[in-house]
Amino acid sequence: MAKQATKRRRDDDDEDDVPKSQDEKDLEASRMPFLSHLVELRDRVRNAAIWFLLAFVVCWYFSAQIFEWLKGPMSRAWIAEGLDKKFGDPHLVFTKLVEPFWIEISIGLWAGIFAASPFIFHQLWKFIAPGLYKRERRITVAFAVFSALFFICGALFCYYFVLENLYSFLLGYAKDTTGPQPMLVMSEYLDLTRDMMLAFGAVFELPLLILFLSMVGLVTHRGLWKFNRWFIVIAFIVGAILTPSPDVVSQVMMAVPMVILYNLSIVVAWIVTRRREKAEAELRAQEEVADAKARARRRKRDEDDDDEDDNNDDDDEDDA
Repeated sequence: MAKQATKRRRDDDDEDDVPKSQDEKDLEASRMPFLSHLVELRDRVRNAAIWFLLAFVVCWYFSAQIFEWLKGPMSRAWIAEGLDKKFGDPHLVFTKLVEPFWIEISIGLWAGIFAASPFIFHQLWKFIAPGLYKRERRITVAFAVFSALFFICGALFCYYFVLENLYSFLLGYAKDTTGPQPMLVMSEYLDLTRDMMLAFGAVFELPLLILFLSMVGLVTHRGLWKFNRWFIVIAFIVGAILTPSPDVVSQVMMAVPMVILYNLSIVVAWIVTRRREKAEAELRAQEEVADAKARARRRKRDEDDDDEDDNNDDDDEDDA
């Protein structure tokens, strides 16, 4: 029993002697009580709300200019279909007295979210950063920055390459001399444009999602490549669901970029998976070497303990 207790104490001493890394020391220093976390959360939410209110006021003041910019694809499609010669310049109408006011409020809200998003992400980052290692902090910052960039790229792609083709298709019904006369409602146009840009912004986050899943080991490039043919079908289904208009043009315009982004993500997953598997192999080799050294130390200590016990027994016999 004494020998076993001695071995346990020595094993515990070996574990205590393992030095902590600098990341672990920084993490220990940044810990705070639960109430302090609540106070920190309150301050970050308050600061994010202040930035959002400031951005909302500024965007609401320039809501007319923003709405004119959003009308650009429709105006270009109107001219491309020759409707300016038939009906003159395009005009948006409203069917309720309060509709123009709520249009300005809606533009201010959504544009304010986009404008204040860097500051909101910064406040979110300041809240979660103390609980992360330095390496995780760098990765989190990169994900926050690139997620915003990818979302903006998706919205701009929709604005410059999709909306004009979509509106040309929809306005084509008014080209016939006997066709219906278009009367475009402000709220419906804004809702369609906003939903399309949000949908494309969300779709362009696909590479970051697959990058994250490959970094944590949930997916690999091998599985993604095998799933490629099924993803093509899913892309067209998702395009039909996310695009608010029932036409095939917007569905195809969303599904094709999704398929392209998915295949580019396979290349990214291949790079990440290869690095992760290499790092895991090196870590396993280091652990095997460390385990072998630990077993050798324990074996030597056991032999020393046995020799010591034998010597004690011999001394006891001599004394007897």
